[in-house]
Amino acid sequence: MPEVAGALAHHTDFDAIVVGAGPAGAAAALVLARAGKRVALIERGPFPGSKNMYGGVVYPRILDQIIPEWWLEAPVQRWITRRSTMFMTETQALNVDFRTEAWGHPPYNGATAYRPDFDNWLAGKAVEAGAELICSTTVTGLLHDSSGHVSGVTTDRPDGDLTAPVVIACDGVNSFLAKQEGLYGEVDAANYTLGVKETLALPKQVIDERFGVRGNEGVDIEIVGCTGEVNGGGFIYTNLDTIAIGLVLKLPKLAAQKKRPEELLAAMKLHPAVAPLVEGAELKEYSAHLIPEAGYSMLPQLAGNGMLVAGDAAALCLAAGFWLEGVNFAIASGMYAGETAAEALTLGDTSAKGLRGYRRRLEQTFVLKDHKKLRRAPALVLSDRVQHGYPAMANAIAERMFRVDNPEPKPGVRHILKQERKRAGLKWIDMARDTWTGFRSFG
Repeated sequence: MPEVAGALAHHTDFDAIVVGAGPAGAAAALVLARAGKRVALIERGPFPGSKNMYGGVVYPRILDQIIPEWWLEAPVQRWITRRSTMFMTETQALNVDFRTEAWGHPPYNGATAYRPDFDNWLAGKAVEAGAELICSTTVTGLLHDSSGHVSGVTTDRPDGDLTAPVVIACDGVNSFLAKQEGLYGEVDAANYTLGVKETLALPKQVIDERFGVRGNEGVDIEIVGCTGEVNGGGFIYTNLDTIAIGLVLKLPKLAAQKKRPEELLAAMKLHPAVAPLVEGAELKEYSAHLIPEAGYSMLPQLAGNGMLVAGDAAALCLAAGFWLEGVNFAIASGMYAGETAAEALTLGDTSAKGLRGYRRRLEQTFVLKDHKKLRRAPALVLSDRVQHGYPAMANAIAERMFRVDNPEPKPGVRHILKQERKRAGLKWIDMARDTWTGFRSFG
């Protein structure tokens, strides 16, 4: 019988090696362990989540498929029941605010969580299922067999190499392993943003009063127009007794001007719409990391001979204006990578052909369906008009609408719109194009 490309070696340390114990890696290891496979989950930090910076909202409903009633035990800070989008200028802010009681009850919608707690909990589920967690270990490269297929990893440990027929790279943004294997093309800085975040401590009662919530209700505020000359966006999220506040900044724009990210964040904290929310807070943490912002257009090759890529390592982060999601895509892609690897191991073929079911799984679910549908959204959201022109026009229209100029009569809405559009430097043809792009993306 001829040898199958990528056929399983008889003497390997593990059936599968998962690099990175974030949500993607933990989900992959959990699925593999439950399938009865010998799986190593390697984490460079002292524990899962120790190296993660996160200032966002977790949308964990995908966990329904692998951890029933996960909300009874997941280490959640608050359940998001209020979602706001703020359009800001230097002195103005227009807020679109929504809240619902439905999101405060099972099965919930989104939650704030500390990533060290959440990642450690999810990785613990993989360990309970039989995965071997190896912490404080940095993967330094890939091993290959005589046919050139990935056959394991090298590490910084003295006893070094670990072998397995399949490696799942969940090693985060700008994946070293995916690049080494040639699964990424040329890296374009325009596809990335820099996320900077401060965690500010305030008493729970103060947070509840300032944000208008009670109990474990939480607030998610997304902000456009708060980053000065740098295109990007801002966010404020409530934890139990801390606030996460931060910015995402487009790298080329950030490099082109002289202000540092922390200066831009300090300026946003002084804005009249933000300052009352953070007044008197104590800085607990400052952190920063890269975010893959371009979505579908920057996806790498997702499978190779003996290798799969998941989570941020595969650029599976959805940054599309209304929808800012990452952890749910990481968990789902890790879960489907684990399913594909388990299937390939059972069939004895971990070649790229044997692993092609991974992309099929992603294409049949929200992971790639959402990315494909919203592929035009990142460029639109980070455009100069959306970042600067539209917030200026929207705030000016609101101010004119609500301002009483007696003895002058009230101007008509069309008159205000015409004047403020011109003042913001917006052309009808560009607005029509943006409307069409928005409709094709979000409609």
